Amino acid sequence: MEKVILTGDRPTGRLHVGHYAGAVKRRVEIQDSGEYQKIFIIIADAQALTDNADNHEKVRQNILEVALDNLACGLDPMKSTLFVQTQIPELTELAFYYMNLVTVSRLQRNPTVKAEIQLRNFEASIPVGFFTYPISQAADITAFKATMVPVGEDQLPMIEQTREIVRKFNAIYGETLAEPEAQLVENETCSRLPGIDGKAKMSKSLNNCIYLADSPEEIKSKVMSMYTDPDHLKVSDPGNIEGNTVFTYLDAFCKEEHFSRYLKEYSNLQEMKEHYKRGGLGDVKIKKFLNEILQEELEPIRRKRKEYEKDIFAIYEILKEGSIKAREEAADTLDKVRAAVKINYFDDLDLIIKQQAKYRNLS
Repeated sequence: MEKVILTGDRPTGRLHVGHYAGAVKRRVEIQDSGEYQKIFIIIADAQALTDNADNHEKVRQNILEVALDNLACGLDPMKSTLFVQTQIPELTELAFYYMNLVTVSRLQRNPTVKAEIQLRNFEASIPVGFFTYPISQAADITAFKATMVPVGEDQLPMIEQTREIVRKFNAIYGETLAEPEAQLVENETCSRLPGIDGKAKMSKSLNNCIYLADSPEEIKSKVMSMYTDPDHLKVSDPGNIEGNTVFTYLDAFCKEEHFSRYLKEYSNLQEMKEHYKRGGLGDVKIKKFLNEILQEELEPIRRKRKEYEKDIFAIYEILKEGSIKAREEAADTLDKVRAAVKINYFDDLDLIIKQQAKYRNLS
């Protein structure tokens, strides 16, 4: 069996360092490793519309932003297929068939769905599209025969729901669909970077993101305003590491070689943490250190993005070609599904011949 990976992003805004640390950086590493025969990167605009139906222009505009950010991070259209979800109508048909295999109560028990409903205040009025997006996601995964799907721990229930659908489909209709595995982020901190204000999640509406396309000045300003330990009022005060946003970001991005370049008095992050906890290390100093690290990490991405921005027609051509390639793959899966469910009436010559013989015998 081919090793196939599917991952992607919802186009509701530009990508930020949380996306980068938790997903995009890893997908580029996977792409360049040669470990997988096929890599599909979905820009999930249909999924984005499930909670942005009244703001479709936001989704439309951010297709380009998400594509630019992925390409700037090193995504290679020659190695990975970057495509737009709504341009693959086969996904909708697959989801329609899968809906018959999932109960309403099972969707209601999905922890990820429950958390997202609460986050968006949908308790009183849940859009049907949003409620059923685990089924849509199952269609995305199975359409491309994905054997591996990179996710954060909070998304594991979504992959398990897909696995349930696959197992039920194969049990009823015969072995047709590939059952995917989840691939968790190696550095768990990377999958749950908080906003710069210490909130649990980065959000454009909360204005607490560091975007991949931010200027050096914007990055520095945001880092210097980061939430730290509110009780660490003086440099001499003992500081708390837990819940301290600056140290969370250092856990995600800091390497030992950064100390030799930007803060030679420490040899590693653990030494720095111990000093902060016993007192004598100020927040400004650790913020300046983090700023140097982020500037180093994001500068090549920002520079590459500016190059891609010079030819937007070329970006849309990449998306168009990727969508054509993705549609061919999804169509192949749909043909197999339709045959398994036995709704390929006009291609089933055996069915037609048997029915012809039946009615000849009756006459």
